[in-house]
Amino acid sequence: MKLVLWVLALFATAVAIVIAAQHDSGSVLMIVPPYRIELTINIFIISLIIAFFIFYLLVRLIARVLGLNRQLHHKKINETMLAAVKAFFEEQYDKAEKAAATVLKLKSPPVISAINAAIAARAAHHQANYSQRDHYLDISEQKAPQEKALRLVTQAELLLEEGRHEEVLNALRSLYSIGGLQSTAVLQLELKAQQMAQNWDAVLELTNILEKRYPIDKTLIEQIKHRAHLENIKKHALNLELLNKYWNNLSPAEKLDSRLAATAARAYMALNEVSTAQKIIEQSIDNKLDAELISLYAKCLDGSVSWQIQRAEGWLRKHPNNAELLLTLGKLCTYCELWGKAQNYLEASLSIESSRAAHLALAQLFEKLDKPELAADHYHKGLGFTLKKLNI
Repeated sequence: MKLVLWVLALFATAVAIVIAAQHDSGSVLMIVPPYRIELTINIFIISLIIAFFIFYLLVRLIARVLGLNRQLHHKKINETMLAAVKAFFEEQYDKAEKAAATVLKLKSPPVISAINAAIAARAAHHQANYSQRDHYLDISEQKAPQEKALRLVTQAELLLEEGRHEEVLNALRSLYSIGGLQSTAVLQLELKAQQMAQNWDAVLELTNILEKRYPIDKTLIEQIKHRAHLENIKKHALNLELLNKYWNNLSPAEKLDSRLAATAARAYMALNEVSTAQKIIEQSIDNKLDAELISLYAKCLDGSVSWQIQRAEGWLRKHPNNAELLLTLGKLCTYCELWGKAQNYLEASLSIESSRAAHLALAQLFEKLDKPELAADHYHKGLGFTLKKLNI
C-alpha cells in the first residue's frame, strides 16, 4: 500500500512538471567561478528532483547500514549474555565469567552491564577469586550507578558467604537508604549477618518482621528467636536491673520454656537472687518436667529447702519413676539432714537409672553418716562412670 502511494505521488509530480514546463520558458543561471552554468527552468527542476531522490536513497542506505551494525551489536551482546547465563547455571564458572566479562567490554545499556557484572562477580566468587569479584562489582558501580540495588544485593550475598558480616551490614544499610519495602530474601540476608555479628536485639526485630511474611519457615524463625533470647539473657547476667527488665518483657509462654528458664535461673543464682531463680524453675517444671531444671533445683538453696522438698515430692507423685527427680530429692534431704529419706531417694534413683551423680551423692551421704566403706564403694562406682565416659 505504501509503495502504491509512492508511485502515485511520483506520477502526479511528473504530470505537474510537464504541465508547468509547457507554460514556462525561463532559465536558471548558476555562477561558480570560473564556471558559468545556465539551465532552463524545466531541466533545473528535473535535476533538483533527481538530486533529492539520490540524496534520499543515500540517506536510507546509510541508515540501513548503521541499523544493521546496531542489530549485529545487540545480537552479539544478547548471544554472549545468554552464553554467560547458561554457563553459570551449568556451574561452568570460568566460562560464565569470561562471557560476562566480554559483554562488559562492549557498549551496552546500563541494566545489561549491571546484570553481566553480577554474573561475572558471582562466577569469580565461586572460583574463590575474591579480588576479581570485587573488581566486577566496581565496574557495575561505574557503568550502571542507577542499578544500585542489584549491585548491593549481590555484594551482600557474596560477602556473607565469605563471612564478612560487618561489610554485609554496611552494604544492606546502603540498600535500605534507597527506600521502599525490602524483600524477604534481603531481610533473611540481614538476619544471617546479624546472627554472625551477635546483634541479638536486631535479630529479634528481624524475626518479628519475618514471621509475618509468607512463605517463611516458621519453625526456623522460632529457633532463631529462642537462640537470641538465650544469648541476651547471658549478656545481661552480670546486671540485675537489665536482667529483670529483659526477663519481665518475655511472654508468659517464653518464661515457661525450659532452656530459657534454666539460663535465667543460672543468671539469677550467680547474682545471689536465689529466690527468683527458684520461682522461675518451679513455674517451668509445673508446666513441663525437664531434667536440666530438676538438677538445677537441687542447687537452688535459699533457706526454704523444706518447701522445695514439698514441691519436688508433689512432682514425684505425678512422675514416680523419674531418676533425676529422685536424685534431686535425695540431695535436698541431705542438705536438711534428713538422712533416712535422703538415702531412700538416692537408692531409688540408682535402682531406676545408675548415674555418676547419684553414686557421688550417696558417697557423700555415707561419709556424713561415718560409713567409709560404703562411701568408698560409691566413689569407686562413680569413678567407673567417669572412666567409661572418657573411654579409658
